[in-house]
Amino acid sequence: MTLRIQIRIVALCGAAALMGAESVGPFDDHGDVGVTPLKGKIEVAGPELRITGGGANVWAAVDAFHFAWKRMTGDVALTADVHFIGAGTVPHRKILLMMRQSLDPGSPYADVALHGDSTASLQYRPTEGGQTLEVKQESKADLSGPVRLRIERRGNTFTIQTGKPGETPITTGPATVLLTGPVYVGLGVCAHDANILETAVFTNVSVQALPPRAPQFRSKITIFNLRSKSTRTLYEADTIWEAPNWSPDGKYLVSNSGGRLYRISVAGTGKNEPEAIPIDPTYRLNNDHSPSPDGKLLAFSASSPGSRQSQVYVANADGTGVRLMVSAAPSYFHGWSPDGKYLALLTQHPGANGGPANYDLFRVPVTGGEAQQLTSNNAYDDGPDYSPDGKWIYFNSDRSGGWDIWRMPADGAGDGDAKAERVTSDDLEDWFAHFSPDGRQMLVFDFPKGTENHNGKMEGVLLRIAPTPAARLSPPKFQTLITFFGGQGTINVNSWSPDSKKFAFVQYEPLP
Repeated sequence: MTLRIQIRIVALCGAAALMGAESVGPFDDHGDVGVTPLKGKIEVAGPELRITGGGANVWAAVDAFHFAWKRMTGDVALTADVHFIGAGTVPHRKILLMMRQSLDPGSPYADVALHGDSTASLQYRPTEGGQTLEVKQESKADLSGPVRLRIERRGNTFTIQTGKPGETPITTGPATVLLTGPVYVGLGVCAHDANILETAVFTNVSVQALPPRAPQFRSKITIFNLRSKSTRTLYEADTIWEAPNWSPDGKYLVSNSGGRLYRISVAGTGKNEPEAIPIDPTYRLNNDHSPSPDGKLLAFSASSPGSRQSQVYVANADGTGVRLMVSAAPSYFHGWSPDGKYLALLTQHPGANGGPANYDLFRVPVTGGEAQQLTSNNAYDDGPDYSPDGKWIYFNSDRSGGWDIWRMPADGAGDGDAKAERVTSDDLEDWFAHFSPDGRQMLVFDFPKGTENHNGKMEGVLLRIAPTPAARLSPPKFQTLITFFGGQGTINVNSWSPDSKKFAFVQYEPLP
């Protein structure tokens, strides 16, 4: 049965005039905002919500339109598929998805506005009674059928999306509007002419509180010069970039972002814009990757249509000829042997003597074949990388309680890991030991004491350097090079320059 709702409106001090709360779909109430000589209405027809509105405009310092709303606090998203009924007489009639401080006509607000001439924009009034501002969408919407509109509030930041249902939307924004306490979230229609009414249809309406947003970061791919003890930002972006590796010829870095792998020139000229390596985009790469010592191959870890968990692959340097090296999942590549014949990696593996699953270290020939298990301790081993002479594999492990650097012969730790040797034993949590190509120095990435893993980003991480340990171990004499905001993705696989004078890493800055 079709339910039709029509409310007679009485203007009251230029604000929304109500007969009393009357819920409509997901909304608590509705009414006219501002001066509207012709009164609006709402009709519910099956899955459709039809809003008829008058009003001269939603613009400048005051608004006039018909509005259905729900009061909400916090981060929220409002989505609907919309279209006008009829050709209309005013090109700037508006369908609105809006969030506003109050029902007063001069209230601060933000909305996504779809006009009768197919233009869409993020419109907002930052202050009470202030002028309306606008960020226009880059292209016009296709009004041949329903258009999906969406507005999101994150704190005081608003963004909009528009597009055809089921297609990739266009995102516009952000805009900043300070709204406090409960706000009015809802749908509106403005005729853009006080003497007429316009009607729009809304379907698939969704009003949802958003979960807390994951922290956002600015990435700064940085080069550290050991001689001058100085840093240079090679590239920065307000998205996550990770794990730069230096190419064997010293001309570029390899870094990942958004599941893709890129080359970034290290030359001091130009903007150093990243160039995508054309690996099949169905492989979603993570931050464990590196060119081979001769630069002809590229090893990387990635998920794929065949495995949602990471596996280890090798490709030609130009991204072609991808080969699966280790089918076990999850598995992560971490280092090339100096002669380019082996890949060192870690794989989640059943623990020794029936213990719980944990990460053990393996190596696999680049030519293919079965992976050889190198460690079997029930601890968590990670970050395997070869010493430049190829005799040792260094790794980090929590087998001693905290995270320390350990090493073992390149062919494995032996029965019961009897050949594994503990290299560091200080108060910091030590990860990812990497050696300068000349074999003289060991770079270690450190977290504050008590940090359980390297998965987050935080203030107070360090990069330290020490002389390469000798055959007979003694406590390394570390020098702290830099303390900064970093974490997962700062440094993973070896990132030394071929001349051993520099290394690359990523610093992060939290975004508001």
